[in-house]
Amino acid sequence: MSAPAAETARRRSNVYRLRRRAGRAAKRTIDMVGAVALLVLAAPVLLAAVVAVRADTPGPALFRQRRTGWCGKEFKLLKLRTMQVGSEGLRVALADRNEADGRLFKIREDPRVTPVGRWLRRYSLDELPQLLNVLMGHMSLVGPRPLPVEDSDFTGEARRRLLVRPGLTGLWQISGRSDLAWEDALRLDLEYVDTWSIRKDLVILARTLPVVLRGEGAY
Repeated sequence: MSAPAAETARRRSNVYRLRRRAGRAAKRTIDMVGAVALLVLAAPVLLAAVVAVRADTPGPALFRQRRTGWCGKEFKLLKLRTMQVGSEGLRVALADRNEADGRLFKIREDPRVTPVGRWLRRYSLDELPQLLNVLMGHMSLVGPRPLPVEDSDFTGEARRRLLVRPGLTGLWQISGRSDLAWEDALRLDLEYVDTWSIRKDLVILARTLPVVLRGEGAY
């Protein structure tokens, strides 16, 4: 490569890096503003859901679970509790009923889920506390969903999911939710990682509400 061509390539590379850095800064700003606005709007619903969870079954309203996030960093994901207390210990006993594959574990009629929890899951209301994870920088409004697996479990192509912050919603959530096979979910996550933009994030956010209201593919 000639010296002028090399210089042109270097400048283009620098411009690209600056644009990506500016894009990440804009994304974080949208996350902060959006999370605060959504928390304010959702506060009455969140309060009612907390009361319903506490009244339904004994135990705390909030559930914390270790998840792997951006660059392999672990964080405590916040959710409204939708299962009986101690249900995590029953997962091994229910392994033969798992209807998902890959890194996923899903049972349509999971016996561990409480009556109120089933309703919360259908409309993704159990995910509302994750707006706090967004404010704390653990998550973004849009990105691959954080999975309850170890950092070492992300190998091969799946490792690229960790190049962006995990999201409250994403391509996976607007394209089938829990009905997707692991391979399809991973393909959508990697597509997002490779092509994300502010415009794409806004489109995904706009498409999320109708999907949630229909309650399809959530269990």
